[in-house]
Amino acid sequence: MNELKEKILKVCNDSSKNTMMETLQIEYIDVGENFLTAKMPVNSKVHQPDGILHGGAMVALAESVGSMASYIFLDAENFFVRGIEISANHVKSVSEGEVFATATIVHKGRTTQLWDIKLRNAKDELISICKLTTIALPKK
Repeated sequence: MNELKEKILKVCNDSSKNTMMETLQIEYIDVGENFLTAKMPVNSKVHQPDGILHGGAMVALAESVGSMASYIFLDAENFFVRGIEISANHVKSVSEGEVFATATIVHKGRTTQLWDIKLRNAKDELISICKLTTIALPKK
């Protein structure tokens, strides 16, 4: 399983090259049967003017990990994955360190998928809860 896990994480991280995920330094770090985890550094590049992590950066991390989870848990050879709705409740601020996002499947339908994404700081404190709906569109 460890070899498969490493292969999946390599595919996820390689797909981030020359994308917003690379710009935000998002790195996929763990995968399991029904989850994917990524981390992002918290620094001035993702701060809002008062020096704390921007909510938009948190949502970008959440959608990135949820969409990538859909990609790896679905038939990526035959389907495109797109996010169609995301909501976020930010409950704690962060000004430095790293933030970790774990996407866990709630509903895996043929067409739509629902993901619960929790963002936590390095102390494992809850920072934000996001809900992402993705859609699988057939490749033509």
